Amino acid sequence: MTGKKFLFIGPIVQTIKNKSAKVELQIIEDAGVLVQDGQILEVFKKPEVSDIEADVVTKLDKGQFLVPGFIDCHVHAVQLPNIGLGYDKSLLDWLEAHTFPLELKYSDNEFADKVFDFVVKRTLSLGTTTACYFASLYNEASLILAKKAAKYHQRAFVGKLNMDRARDDNYYENKSLSIANTRKFIEDIYALKCSLVSPIITPRFALSCTMELLKELGKIAEEYNLHIQSHISENIGEIAECKLLFPDCPTYTEVYEKAKLLTSKTVLAHGVYLEDSELKILNNRKSAIIHCPSSNTNLKSGLCDIQRLRSNQITVGLGTDVAGGNNLCILDVMRSALQVSNHIGFMKDKSYKSINYVDVFYLATLGGAEALSIDDKVGNLVAGKKFDALVIDLNAEDSPVDNLKSFSLEDQLQRFIYSGDDRNIINVYVEGHKVK
Repeated sequence: MTGKKFLFIGPIVQTIKNKSAKVELQIIEDAGVLVQDGQILEVFKKPEVSDIEADVVTKLDKGQFLVPGFIDCHVHAVQLPNIGLGYDKSLLDWLEAHTFPLELKYSDNEFADKVFDFVVKRTLSLGTTTACYFASLYNEASLILAKKAAKYHQRAFVGKLNMDRARDDNYYENKSLSIANTRKFIEDIYALKCSLVSPIITPRFALSCTMELLKELGKIAEEYNLHIQSHISENIGEIAECKLLFPDCPTYTEVYEKAKLLTSKTVLAHGVYLEDSELKILNNRKSAIIHCPSSNTNLKSGLCDIQRLRSNQITVGLGTDVAGGNNLCILDVMRSALQVSNHIGFMKDKSYKSINYVDVFYLATLGGAEALSIDDKVGNLVAGKKFDALVIDLNAEDSPVDNLKSFSLEDQLQRFIYSGDDRNIINVYVEGHKVK
């Protein structure tokens, strides 16, 4: 009920930035989080419940702890029916054989409704409180996804795809129609009057768009002050094709730079093969790269070295990239990121340091919020931010993680990341609303 104060009592495990802007794991063993109208009013250490004015008090059971909600910075909602399919192919062949034929089906609104209802409910149950969605080429289907996010109370960026390069299957729009439909979609999202759901400018990737359309999308993004999402340097063949289509742009990044699509609110998925010159441009524009290790591996695109990105001051988030990725759960992506980093470490000298479980926990929470430029709202549980949170319980029924001896909270976090699943995520809150 609006105006009521909710107090959550129990441990908090999260990442924060210290005074030197370094990421640290913060554990508050005995915490109290006071929430009103979805916003965190105060976080107490060793709270005395009787001294805190609250209408509803929720005490976590022994062994349970709070973590920030997961942030999936790159997921193709339309591709979910193809999950686990076609991984014998590489990216461009996979798109033609499986992805584009599926996406054509979203001209059927009943099909779109069925898929998107499942996608939003499923991602929420997996702990994804914020999702950055690639929707459909079709306005009506894309709006259905936005409405589902609003209905089920998920924080979401929803992008109507832009593709104006002619295809034999007619899965494209001409430039004028693409621009008109994009403007209409933006206004339709605003008409929902849901603060959780935002439009995002979404050129599919450079290969599917002309420079003329890309430039127009850059203008629309600036006009409405919108986020932008696309793909970049995912696959060697894709990069070669990009250079053929845009011969006056030496690199993939310079295509987006020329179109003025690189801003501090731009997220680009993959970035496996970025050149040093591209990193300089991305750093200058403060655009983020979204690491999608599962799909990079499944489609044999390559191993993205996010330590190289981070050492060049590139902000990095995580994406499931379903259906190139084989799992909607960010936990699975965290594990893939750890494995990819270890594999890169095998090929480097001994000075190379692979990422660890704290790194991926940060990338899935605060790091993802920073990538999407919403870290003033979410990413960790501190006063002034929204209460997007998960209750984790390694003693949950049917838990895949045993508790045959006692563990510290940090050990429990590590075990959850490496071995847990959605059965250990017993409650999910988005802006104070319990959605699981």
